[in-house]
Amino acid sequence: MSDPHPPRKTFHHIGLPTTEPQPNETYDAGDRCWVTNPNRHPQHVEYLRFAPDSSVSREFQESPHVAFEVAELEPHLAGKEIHSPPVELGDPPFATAAITREHGLFVEYLKFKPGRAWFDQ
Repeated sequence: MSDPHPPRKTFHHIGLPTTEPQPNETYDAGDRCWVTNPNRHPQHVEYLRFAPDSSVSREFQESPHVAFEVAELEPHLAGKEIHSPPVELGDPPFATAAITREHGLFVEYLKFKPGRAWFDQ
């Protein structure tokens, strides 16, 4: 039986892998990848391009994902298959993110830091 009051989540973006450089990419040294800002795309698409030596799993590098903004990560991770445990994004960090595997799809949960925005905002 599903929870009658699931924790609130708000759609944030769809992440799509690419091998082609994209306009206005930001380099994420932690994951060794370049990302675009989904807030600047009309359909909220984030493009991700990974360096050959990125430590991010090949499966994730080759798959799309959906991302949600949440107030707290823990309720969204409980009882789910965790692909990537919580990690801070950006330098300085703008959010904490965790990735689950749900119904065959990668799902990213983002908890933004107060007053902070995407990598390049």
